[in-house]
Amino acid sequence: MFSKLERYWILYDVGNSAFILLTASLLPICFSSLAEKDALTSVDYLSYWGYAISIVTILIAILGPILGTISDNKNYKRKFFLSSVILGGIGCACLGFTNHWFIFLLLFMLAKFGVSTSLIFYDSMLNDITSEERIDVVSTNGYAWGYIGSCIPFCIGIALIFMGPKIGISSEIAMAITFLLVALWWIALALPLIKNYKQIHYVEVKDKIIKRSFSRLIHTLKDVKNEKHIFLFLLAFFFYIDGVYTIIDMATVYGEAIGLNSNGLLMALLVTQIVAFPSSIAFGILSKKVSSGKLIKAGIIAYGFIAFFSYFITTEIHFWILAMCVGLFQGGIQGMSRAYYSKIIPAEKSGEYFGLLDICGKGASFVGTILVSTISQVTGNIHLGISAITILFVAGFFVFHQAEIVAKEQSSADSLEAEINGQPLTA
Repeated sequence: MFSKLERYWILYDVGNSAFILLTASLLPICFSSLAEKDALTSVDYLSYWGYAISIVTILIAILGPILGTISDNKNYKRKFFLSSVILGGIGCACLGFTNHWFIFLLLFMLAKFGVSTSLIFYDSMLNDITSEERIDVVSTNGYAWGYIGSCIPFCIGIALIFMGPKIGISSEIAMAITFLLVALWWIALALPLIKNYKQIHYVEVKDKIIKRSFSRLIHTLKDVKNEKHIFLFLLAFFFYIDGVYTIIDMATVYGEAIGLNSNGLLMALLVTQIVAFPSSIAFGILSKKVSSGKLIKAGIIAYGFIAFFSYFITTEIHFWILAMCVGLFQGGIQGMSRAYYSKIIPAEKSGEYFGLLDICGKGASFVGTILVSTISQVTGNIHLGISAITILFVAGFFVFHQAEIVAKEQSSADSLEAEINGQPLTA
């Protein structure tokens, strides 16, 4: 079903998703435990976590397009990808060796920066490892296998944490082993792609690479303003994926802050991963019969209801319902968005264009986390803070709908122009 290179590309999703699952599950719980030792309140704990994520995503917003543009130069993408994986892996491995919440937060930021930058280069490889006809299926399968595969180190870690005391391993040591295991898993599953990837689409520059890359980036930013379809998609993506990432980053923190049981939260997130596996594959299959635009809209609407429902969460059962609903649409909306964007951008400039996408995605998710953190602190109402992101999905839906209208108008205009140009001249 998949070529060797497609499998290696999908395999990296399995690798990095282990850290992303860790970010959504054990890391907030571990940070909560360290924060309690320094008498931080639940509101402050939620806010500091949100601010840390915001700082990283602002850095990604600034550096992402620059790094992406440089990586488009011949033979640069693999080097940048490798550096990001190693940087993130080191940060993740070191998380278990500190007892202070602030140092823990700094290491988390380092690891998150590593995974975020690696994904810029990874996503931009999509045009190199598969054909346009297979992009939808390969992209959604990346998320699908990432969700189910990341459960392996997660389950081993959970088993160590809960069974450790019975075999003489403290919970702190078990947590440190889990962080190290995830780091090794992440790096190991990146190696096949690093070894076999070949940069087919690239920009060839012989001298002044950094200077010329900046010039290309400035030129691309000007072009995007004129490419109304791409511009509107990026704007829509800014809104709706911001909401998606905020839910991913803040879900466990939110559950902890409102006093839900940690064990129940972890199991709910495991169920999310399991549910996301078949549903992501289903989105890929549906893309053969339904346009990716319609599937993205369905995902945005579903997430809008999920965000609104979060206001009413007071019990573990509510959180489980929320987790399963997220699982149904999480991989689909991410995979289809990545595939949709890959089709509308120049393949040889995929690095810089995916750098721009990261501004509007991971790089822009500080809006959601700051929104949640600020409203929670100002009002003292955590429920109001988390449900406020509903507005992001509403805005995202309407802007994406407009992008679809523009795309159809442009397609009709191009077809008419081709028809006119193809007609023989008559006297």
